[in-house]
Amino acid sequence: MAKILKHGISAEAAHEADVKVQQVVAGILEDIRQRGDTAVRELSIKFDNWDPPSFKLSEAQIEEIVASVDPQTIEDLKFAQEQIRNFAQHQKDALKDIEVETLPGVILGHKNLPVNSVGCYVPGGRYPMVASAHMSVLTAKVAGVKRIIACTPPINGELPAETITAMHFGGADEIHIIGGVQAIARMALGTETMEPVDMLVGPGNAYVAEAKRQLFGKVGIDLLAGPTEVLVVADETVDAEMVATDLLGQAEHGPTSPAVLITTSEKLARETEIEIGRQLETLETADIASVSWRDYGQIILVDSHEEACVEADKVASEHVQIMTDNDDFYLENMTNYGALFIGPRTNVAYGDKVIGTNHTLPTKLAARYTGGLWVGKFIKTVTYQRVVTDEASALIGDYCSRLCAIERFWAHKAQADLRVERYGA
Repeated sequence: MAKILKHGISAEAAHEADVKVQQVVAGILEDIRQRGDTAVRELSIKFDNWDPPSFKLSEAQIEEIVASVDPQTIEDLKFAQEQIRNFAQHQKDALKDIEVETLPGVILGHKNLPVNSVGCYVPGGRYPMVASAHMSVLTAKVAGVKRIIACTPPINGELPAETITAMHFGGADEIHIIGGVQAIARMALGTETMEPVDMLVGPGNAYVAEAKRQLFGKVGIDLLAGPTEVLVVADETVDAEMVATDLLGQAEHGPTSPAVLITTSEKLARETEIEIGRQLETLETADIASVSWRDYGQIILVDSHEEACVEADKVASEHVQIMTDNDDFYLENMTNYGALFIGPRTNVAYGDKVIGTNHTLPTKLAARYTGGLWVGKFIKTVTYQRVVTDEASALIGDYCSRLCAIERFWAHKAQADLRVERYGA
């Protein structure tokens, strides 16, 4: 039976925090609905101390920024984007249009059509989340999206040159320097200076995720990708240094990022907790990671791989690192996760930055019902129907008429009856 050796904050406390975020976001969205760009600019000044003549960068500004970036960084960005583009293209190639004749004279089909316009949010704040530009902008480009708007906040009043460069190389049609809920609302609702988009994608903090949740329906969203999460499933075949390193690798994202260890080894559990304390003494981001581990870190002790798998599916983490003597068992049996990282030779940072899979993944238990962002999220699979013979129309119409009568849909029935009358023998 699973035993919790370290608890995070209570579910009640987490819910109270969520409610506060919901209320703040609702107020901001309503303000922007009412006052448009005026509200957006006031919020940008309030939260980012950012008040440029235009939030949108000109082509000349973009060219100047790209030229300022170190050549090695340019090479690294292009390498990462090539990996992500390659995998996204393979995924797109797996999506096929179909057309079949299901009955003589009855032709059904589906087509895969890209969304027309997408707003891609790339987080900033404490860290310039350069890789998120690849994951959203570039993937939308591979999907064939016609209009791609990219937004990212300034960092300490400065333009995030590497992020802007990644957006540009990824294929953004417009780049705007603006962050937070105000960026999300501006793209979704539209203002005097921006046409609204059809879909929002990209990760962010709790406020950004909540803004996407509240705007869903007005626009499409990829998923609720809030504060990052990591789950490490490990046994005695791996050491505490590696487990602690992989947990803190995500805990440093922010003070509300859950980091969970599920293990069959009590010895590893105890050693990992000690090792985390040791690493926090020298970690440059310990001010954040220590709070995250204190408030949201958990250690769960289990008796077997089977029980570990059950507990892991309950956690339904965004990132799941598997390091055991039977890694394939988890690949074959786990059902709730954003992405799996299998074996000690891989890790979440590879997926976050460069290996080729998308790092925008479900959080807050959303892995129970959705996967992460991928090229298919930007594509609508739409159906069409064509009846090409009189006999087929009369046959379908005869069945349809009786089925409509059962439901008392008389105008529907009339549509079918007219076809039977016109095309029947």
